[in-house]
This record gives sequence, structure tokens and C-alpha cells, in this order.
Amino acid sequence: MSMDLSRLGATRSDWTTAEVAALYALPLLDLLWHAQSVHRRHFDPNAVQRSTLLSIKTGACSEDCGYCSQSARYKTEVGREALLDVETVLDKARAARDAGATRFCMGAAWRGPKERDLEPVLAMIRGVRELGLETCVTLGTLSEDQARQLAAAGLDYYNHNLDTSESYYSAVVTTHSYRDRLNTLAAVRAAGLRICCGGILGLGENASDRIAMLHRLATFDPHPESVPINQLVPVAGTPLAGAPPPAALDFVRVIALARILMPRSHVRLSAGRAAMSEELQALCFLAGANSIFYGDRLLTTGNPDTARDTALFARLGLRPEAAAPSAG
Repeated sequence: MSMDLSRLGATRSDWTTAEVAALYALPLLDLLWHAQSVHRRHFDPNAVQRSTLLSIKTGACSEDCGYCSQSARYKTEVGREALLDVETVLDKARAARDAGATRFCMGAAWRGPKERDLEPVLAMIRGVRELGLETCVTLGTLSEDQARQLAAAGLDYYNHNLDTSESYYSAVVTTHSYRDRLNTLAAVRAAGLRICCGGILGLGENASDRIAMLHRLATFDPHPESVPINQLVPVAGTPLAGAPPPAALDFVRVIALARILMPRSHVRLSAGRAAMSEELQALCFLAGANSIFYGDRLLTTGNPDTARDTALFARLGLRPEAAAPSAG
């Protein structure tokens, strides 16, 4: 279909699937030009936000997400670890801040938190905010009351990815539904929290699934403030351990499309960077990515160390984005 490209850069939530598909099908260099033009309209093109991610409770998750090393259903090298104590988490957050991170993300391997689990997490959020960092948590499924408690503690962002399209979701996860994820996102929004929500490439999905996932994200009103685009990190022992990686330029295409569809969102070049060349990462920044995970560890998988990222930033002329004031 033909579309009015002059509207690109406007923030809108009425995208049609046909429009998203038409953008996805553009010649790559045209798509990159439009994405970079949109990016420059809303952001400093050479500034990249840096977040650090910590697993605060690892392993023994009851869910069967086919990509996850922490599922109790699969035999992986990840063991079971109890919830970290608050002071340990704050020491990690302090180190992340001192290394240059502006947001500290905490992840727990739960289907959803029990009430007894929530109080120490609330203390972590309060403590991390006192260090001057933005806060983000990913705890699984939330009730409306739990979302309100997190908001009252001062949480800035809640991460809950869609992973893939609704039609393909059951091929990846069967122990909860796509609707469950949408319900949690609705509870988070109702509590007044900002959302970190994106997807994973390399799950065996096709281009139509990627288009559908991006369409769903772009029709949220408002858009997710943070949109992580992950490349699957295959983990031995999981059902998706042998899944082929997405083609590099297809990954760039998804980054560019996310930037155009959600022009004011931070688009995070997320998991999988350790396997990416500097040239691929540079193309992703050109396509509008302006956020990364910073530090040599994600939840249970590797990430480029800070020295490598500092050197890459220097070669590309990138600089860290200044910290934004935390939401009150």
C-alpha cells in the first residue's frame, strides 16, 4: 500500500497493520533514513541512555518460557538462588551508578510476587531511588494492588515484554497467556507507572510476527516509554537452544521500525549485544536505538563489559544520556 510518509515522526496510536507492514517492506536504506530523521526530531542523536540489570532472585521459576534459563522445567546451568538482601542490592546499585548507569533494573524469576516477597522489593526500590537512579523492576504477573504498592514506593518503570506476536505466543510459552501479559500492563498503567515493554527476535517467529508485535506496541496509548528489542541468547537445555539467530539486517529493520512507530520512546538495543559486531551495533544506533544495558551481566547471560562499551562509544562519537529526574 502507499502511505503518507510526511506523517512520520508524529506520535500516534492509530497505526494499522497494513501501514506497519508497508514500512517494514521499504528498502532498508530508505527505512534507515526515515528512522534517523524521526530520531533526530525527538532526541539528541549521539546520546545513549545506560541501564544496569541485576537478578535479585534467580532460578526455580514455574513458567515454561522456551527461551529462559531460569525455568524449573529445564536443565540448565542456572541454579536456584534466594531473593537477595536489600543491602546487597543497594551495593550493586551504587556500583552501577558510579560506573555511569542512570537506571537500575531488578529482575526476579517469579510467575508473580507473593505478598511476602513484595516488601523487600519495595525497600530496594526506595533505596535505589535514594541513590539518585531511576528504578525498574520485572517481577512477572502483577495484581492491580501490587502495581499500586510499587508506584507508592516510587518505582519509575515496570518491565513486562510481549516477546512476540499474539498468534505465535503459545509456541513460546504455555503456562500463561498473552492476555495475562496485557492485563499486567493495564494494571501497571492504571497505577501511573511508566512501561518498559518490547520483544525478542530469534524465537522462530517470521516477519509477520515481528510486524504484529510492533503494531501491538505502537497502538498502546500512550506508547511504552522504553522499548527493549532483544536478540535471543540461546541457552543450552532450553527448548529454543538451537533456534537460528535473526538475520542481522532484519534486526536493524525492527529497530528502525520501532523508532518510527514510537518516536518519543527510548528504543533499547538489549539482550544479545555480546554476539553483535560493532558494525551491527552502529547500524542499530543509526536506526534509532538510544538505550543499552550497561555492565557485563544481564539476568543470567553475558553482556559487553563496560570497557568495551566505552571504547565503542568513543569510536562512534556517542555519549551517555544525562540522568532524567525520577518520577515523583
